[in-house]
Amino acid sequence: MGVQKRTRKFVQVKRIIGQRDSRLKKNQDKGELEGKRKAKGDDIVREIPQVSSSLFFQYNTALVPPYSILIDTNFLSHTVQHKLELLSTMMDCLYAKCIPIITDCVMAELEKLGQKYRIALRIARDERWERLKCDHKGVYADDCIVDRVMKHKVYIVATNDRDLKRRIRKIPGVPIMSVARGKYVIERLPDAPEK
Repeated sequence: MGVQKRTRKFVQVKRIIGQRDSRLKKNQDKGELEGKRKAKGDDIVREIPQVSSSLFFQYNTALVPPYSILIDTNFLSHTVQHKLELLSTMMDCLYAKCIPIITDCVMAELEKLGQKYRIALRIARDERWERLKCDHKGVYADDCIVDRVMKHKVYIVATNDRDLKRRIRKIPGVPIMSVARGKYVIERLPDAPEK
């Protein structure tokens, strides 16, 4: 008697056709439209992005001293944490003259971070560094830096942000500077001095 109560009777279970079932008229129409789109898509000529003329394989010939270095918010905060001086430590790393460049987006991001990052903001406001005006909407610094580096491959990007590094590594010929072990380290710069 207990076994019969546990099993559901077939008559009680209603069989319903699902919304995505291919037997429904609206889903058959969708399938036909997708088939037509795929047929049209085969004729499209794919564009290959133009490779920068300054690249010799992965080697960027446009990168010559004095180096222009785009600085990220994260890099400035790590510099403050490790008590490093920005310009002299960059010159020690590259053995060449460096021009630190700070975009408006980075400044806005530092101002938004508030009281905790006031020293990094004071360093960023120094008149010795070059300032770049941003002509886009929003103040997300990572997108701004990646966009600028894609257009002009004459910058070294200074960042400690893992996601930004991953995005920049996909762009050929753009070196990355970061703070590690109490000094600045550079990657993907062929002329960089070995330490």
